[in-house]
Amino acid sequence: MIILKSSQEIDLMRRAGKITAAARALAGEMVRPGVTTREIDQAVAHFIKKQGAVPSFLHYGGYPANVCISINDEVIHGIPSRRALREGDIVSIDVGAFIGGFHGDCAATFPCGKVSAEAMRLIEVTRQSFFEGLKQARQGRRVPDISAAVQRYAEAAGYSLVREYVGHGVGRKMHEEPEVPNYVEPEQKRPRLLKGMTIAVEPMVNAGTADVTVMGDGWTVKTADGSLSAHYENTILITDGEPELLTDPI
Repeated sequence: MIILKSSQEIDLMRRAGKITAAARALAGEMVRPGVTTREIDQAVAHFIKKQGAVPSFLHYGGYPANVCISINDEVIHGIPSRRALREGDIVSIDVGAFIGGFHGDCAATFPCGKVSAEAMRLIEVTRQSFFEGLKQARQGRRVPDISAAVQRYAEAAGYSLVREYVGHGVGRKMHEEPEVPNYVEPEQKRPRLLKGMTIAVEPMVNAGTADVTVMGDGWTVKTADGSLSAHYENTILITDGEPELLTDPI
């Protein structure tokens, strides 16, 4: 069931979204050679808790950390560790914060120092593919309109979209209906976008094939061919006019 949010609930989601977006920005500022992913994880957790919120991801489905940090060919769900970032890495950081009964959810991929032109283009195309989808996030349109816009832009640039993981509704639960794929399939559900819907749109874009594999830790998802991958996400409110980003974009 798709849950439409009341004006009071939307205000609470704005609060959660602002904290989540600020946490993502903090994480991005920490991306530099020599910093460990665990240091980023701990700093983000401290920030979120200081705001009176709690990290959404900690223990969610058994996830063992506060933030998902995925490097280079890691698509999503990378577990923070003592691994130090290196010059030329691209670092995808996915953050969630829960406060007042609601979640915020956002992600972005950051360059570590100087990265290759190929890597930077992948980051930029992934980010823009989100904004192409955002143009379709209007009352009366349907979820596949968002999906098609994301897919069209990323594939026109020569990239592929991950199939196994998709965007989603977000609110009192981290994952609510509807699913928001980054691609279109003939049998895909076609829920209409309505005022009060809150959804997380999150393109996961691979430089090579769309195929992915899950590592032995049961969480980290990598590209099957070892190609680079990038991720970008914001929480969106459907209104009776322009869509509203509940997580300030970067």
